[in-house]
Amino acid sequence: MTVTLDLPAEAQARLQAEATRRGITLDQLIAELADQFPAETTTPRRQRAFVGIGSSTTGRGARDADEMLAEGFGRD
Repeated sequence: MTVTLDLPAEAQARLQAEATRRGITLDQLIAELADQFPAETTTPRRQRAFVGIGSSTTGRGARDADEMLAEGFGRD
């Protein structure tokens, strides 16, 4: 894959010097550096424990709040 980067001259010189020091190409050095980043994971996110704590037992939810308040919700 071809990628074009616009790096400051100093950064490019440091990368090239490191590649030369290691005896590898600039492409190989950049690939090695990229391999140091954590791999992207596809692990599903855990559902938080508090989800469902306030779930309705009547089947009415937040979308019905205005109606419940109009009916006198919470009045004894």
